[in-house]
Amino acid sequence: MCGIVGIYLKSSKLEKSLGKMLSGMLVNMESRGPDSAGFAIYKNEKNKGYKYSLCIGDRNFETFKKLISKEIKVESLVRNSDHVILKTKEKPKVINEILSKKFKDISLVGYGKSIEIFKQVGNPSDVVKKFNLDEFSGTHGIGHTRMATESAITTDGSHPYSTGEDECLVHNGSLSNHNNLRRKLIKNGSNFKSENDTEVAAGYISDSLKNKNLKETLKSGLNDLDGFYTFITGTRKGFAVVRDEIACKPAVIAETKNYVAIASEFQAMAHLPDVNSAKIFEPEPGIVYSWGN
Repeated sequence: MCGIVGIYLKSSKLEKSLGKMLSGMLVNMESRGPDSAGFAIYKNEKNKGYKYSLCIGDRNFETFKKLISKEIKVESLVRNSDHVILKTKEKPKVINEILSKKFKDISLVGYGKSIEIFKQVGNPSDVVKKFNLDEFSGTHGIGHTRMATESAITTDGSHPYSTGEDECLVHNGSLSNHNNLRRKLIKNGSNFKSENDTEVAAGYISDSLKNKNLKETLKSGLNDLDGFYTFITGTRKGFAVVRDEIACKPAVIAETKNYVAIASEFQAMAHLPDVNSAKIFEPEPGIVYSWGN
């Protein structure tokens, strides 16, 4: 059992409140996932280069800053707890090669023009405070509280998972065919950092997006991904939610003129503005709902 949440803003007036809204949603889902928590924030920025979300762990920030600046031209490097956001014009292939050769203990959590990802082991309330999620602004975001089942309680085992530019996935449920699918995706060039089934689902989505749009990809997943699940998938422009055709994993959507919120339980949204006048419904099994994409 895990908790998943997401919010997409229809009104730019709420962008400065996005972090506070998402923070409350995550905290209200900690009963479903006390082991770790994470979130992805999308910002409406006109970046010519890339933003890389890195987990540096116990490394000294100033030392890392000096070392990475010797390898690439750094536009900015901002620390937030044990994560940093690196801005540079260097492409993902270059950054991955540098990290694998020079900084093997540092994890690339996500990258893109818009996305920033943060995740840690620990109680969601503590994780939210460590990253100062209340202070974030943005256009949309998704988050996850994890109760570990099939893999270890580690940062690499935490959600969201990102396996493509400005892409991420949070998941409540389990997949039964993830090992076979992992082998197939590796042959196609995918790389995985954990044993988590959600990372395989994220890889599947990234691989499918090469030839399909998000809605088509998630529809195809209903045939290719065996198991019980609810997914929230984020992209630079918006997000989508889908439940498997059995739909035993709960989800509820609240939609107003200013935002769309998704969560495993309504209690995650109880603090949101005007939620009592929102259109509230459960997503139908096997149907893809998307906003902004």
